[in-house]
Amino acid sequence: MKGYLKVKRAMDIFMSVSLIVALSPILLLGYLLSKIFVSKNALFIQERGGLYERKIYVYKLKTMKDAFDKDGNLLPDEYRICKVGSFLRRFSIDELPQLFNVLKGDMSMIGPRPLMISTVESMPKQYRRRSSVLPGITGLAQVNGRNNLKYSVKYSFDIEYVDNISFWLDLKIIFLTVFAVLFADDSTKYTDVQGLDDVGGINNDPRVKK
Repeated sequence: MKGYLKVKRAMDIFMSVSLIVALSPILLLGYLLSKIFVSKNALFIQERGGLYERKIYVYKLKTMKDAFDKDGNLLPDEYRICKVGSFLRRFSIDELPQLFNVLKGDMSMIGPRPLMISTVESMPKQYRRRSSVLPGITGLAQVNGRNNLKYSVKYSFDIEYVDNISFWLDLKIIFLTVFAVLFADDSTKYTDVQGLDDVGGINNDPRVKK
């Protein structure tokens, strides 16, 4: 696996640079749509767990309005998502800034999704090996159910990826990701996170979508 990880890093650099150049008009359009219709602070930066659980800062475009109740608390997600935000999510445009995370070396194109630090630290021990590889923009879990998986199933897919990482598996995930972006429709739906969390980490909110 160590030999492939060196090749994988070279592939990440090539793919991230190529996609940043090729998709720059879409990235710029997404940024402007988010800034005009969602939030003046269109770029959302959040601390997450990276390789070996080290802290990284993940970039995204905001898809939820900064709407508060009378006490100054953020309204629930389902009340803050807007049509433009749903559009950005539907085609994963909100994730495109993470190409810069890949270029920096904080993330890979393929790998387990980066979770909040508090979630990683409270995760059951059997799943923490998922942090032994770079987190990814997409991964095995994302092409096998995306937002609808129980957390134990999602983390099990992450461990399966760690145990079987290879060029051919990454290639398969890339093709399945393209298919999911073009044809899947669950990325814009509000998900009952409470109902999906079966490992006891819900209070740490591992699925924040801003």
